[in-house]
Amino acid sequence: MPYEVAAFYQFAALSDFRELREPLRAVCADLGLKGSVLLAHEGINGTLAGSPDAIAALVEELRCGALFDGRLDNLELKFSAAAAMPFQRLKIRLKKEIVTLGDAATDPTRQVGIYVDPADWNDLIAAPDTLVIDTRNAFEVAMGTFAGALDPGIKSFGQFKDFVSRHLDPAKHRRVAMFCTGGIRCEKASAYLLARGFEEVYHLKGGILKYLEGVPEAESRWRGECFVFDDRVALGHGLRQRPMENNSDE
Repeated sequence: MPYEVAAFYQFAALSDFRELREPLRAVCADLGLKGSVLLAHEGINGTLAGSPDAIAALVEELRCGALFDGRLDNLELKFSAAAAMPFQRLKIRLKKEIVTLGDAATDPTRQVGIYVDPADWNDLIAAPDTLVIDTRNAFEVAMGTFAGALDPGIKSFGQFKDFVSRHLDPAKHRRVAMFCTGGIRCEKASAYLLARGFEEVYHLKGGILKYLEGVPEAESRWRGECFVFDDRVALGHGLRQRPMENNSDE
């Protein structure tokens, strides 16, 4: 039986995130789930795999259970399949940020860019006055990206700030559209740009994974593979796992 993989995140005030770690670990272990979850004061970010019933039970607990007490009522979720368990173990980690930018003033719960549904993404990035930016790391971009997108050439998302200071200007780049794997990096990136005077900032809702899930391949502007942080390595259109010649250690 194939496994179901759930990728999820939400920026939400979790002042008790340290106390949530062990109860969440227990829930996941009881359901037989494997993968990784990050908890921080700003929210939750994770990818877990297990049986479809176990994943459904996890989502119900996150959204409606007593553990988070309704604080994850706007959870961004994406589902895909794996022929074999794509994780070796279960890890629940405490972090300063659920996605590391390193700018304490950037708060996606206060402001983020304009969400763009995958069905509308092609028209936006085809416009000649739109600067399209891939906010992912360079090795991810090398495996696949949208046609015409700018590669910041960063090794980690924390370097995005330096890229902005060196190469972007709110007076010159009036319309910016950004994307990442699942959407979480763009939440922070868009909040960061807005705080620095960029007025028209868009980001792909649900990220590349949502786009590949819903946009027909014949209409797609995506080229290559989408790197994922598990043993499947990369996914293609329809979120199908595609064989790779070798598995990167990245």
